[in-house]
Amino acid sequence: MVSIAEILQGRHTGKTVELRGWIYRTRSVGGKVFVVLRDATGILQVTISRDGVPEKSFAAAEKALIESAAVVRGKVVEDKRAPGGYEIRAEDFQVLHFAQKFPIQEDLSEEFLLDVRHLWVRSQRMTTIFRIRHTTFAAVHQYFRDHGFWEVHPPMITPAGSEGGATLFELDYFGRKAYLTQSWQLYAEALVLAMEKIYYIGPSFRAEKSRTTRHLTEYWHAEMEQAWVGMDEVIRHAEGVISHACQRVAEERADDIVALGRTPDFLKAVKPPFERLTYEEALKILKAKGIEFEWGKDLRTLEERALTEGKSKPIVVTHYPRISQAFYKARDSKRPDLVLGFDVIAGDGVGEVVGGSEREIDLEAIKKALVEQGEDPKRYEWYLDSRRYGSVQHSGFGMGMERLIQWICKLDHIRDAVPFPRTPSRFSP
Repeated sequence: MVSIAEILQGRHTGKTVELRGWIYRTRSVGGKVFVVLRDATGILQVTISRDGVPEKSFAAAEKALIESAAVVRGKVVEDKRAPGGYEIRAEDFQVLHFAQKFPIQEDLSEEFLLDVRHLWVRSQRMTTIFRIRHTTFAAVHQYFRDHGFWEVHPPMITPAGSEGGATLFELDYFGRKAYLTQSWQLYAEALVLAMEKIYYIGPSFRAEKSRTTRHLTEYWHAEMEQAWVGMDEVIRHAEGVISHACQRVAEERADDIVALGRTPDFLKAVKPPFERLTYEEALKILKAKGIEFEWGKDLRTLEERALTEGKSKPIVVTHYPRISQAFYKARDSKRPDLVLGFDVIAGDGVGEVVGGSEREIDLEAIKKALVEQGEDPKRYEWYLDSRRYGSVQHSGFGMGMERLIQWICKLDHIRDAVPFPRTPSRFSP
């Protein structure tokens, strides 16, 4: 058995091979059936001649519909007319399962394709994205491990939120209130005092009713935390991990990237450092572009688009007003009304990909911030212990993996960056 990718790489030209897959397209002309098979690595044409295979095999090839499962044995030849420039000339063709008429045809609505997502994931577009997703996840793991980070695993069920109660998914935990995690943040700050350099990739949940092209209620989060360092050091890691993912995808998935409208050269150029500006500098740029924006508010899609317009690399915005930020972010000693926080913002309408900060280490300042945000500090007693026993300077960030993939792949909508998207209006299939 061989894969289609191996054939398209010219590794089996002139050889007799066996290939298994599913029928992607099929047509009959005279005494021949032209079947395009797909597997996880690509598509390949198979030519089945009436006089070249057993009668039973030819009849099966004529009968089989799209998505029927088949095994073909034959000779690999170069043919510029075939998809990818190669084909198999069949000596035998067996249909292992005759599929019913496939419900997905051309020009169907997005809503219908979401309803049959369990079938749409077989499309060439989706499998191309999934291959890039695989490479992106591998690159993020590799980056952190190569830089001495330990992988750790926080719980998914938590007693309190880390990003504010408005976006928490509540659940009944044996008669008590519990929540799905918004972030590993609070647990990271406990673990970093043990392991010093840690990271995690896993799901996070946000009960946001945002119906946009860049929001999911369930998404994959790459998060890191490091002891003994400030904001600047983790910004360098944010730049580094994004760049590393881009380099890996450009090297390993070049054909897939081209198929989606990016070029490998575009991704190869994504190297540190990224352009950096403060929140207040960003407001000045926006004002010069005719966009009035109230100081203290978070940047919205409109502002992020304006700031990244014409830029091929993400930008970094730092020093946000404390009024809009989470309770654990450290105040700037020079400007107590600002925090030592940052976002990495990508273009093409994707917006914020990374959000991070240096963490506040003053116990009383955290208690005060919790009260200001309507939280009861008693619910965070276990977390506050990290400030009572050997607290040190530490910083970290969270990166939305689907947003990174959306930007790398130049996708119009984030829901295509994940196999089965969860949004405010959809939790099935």
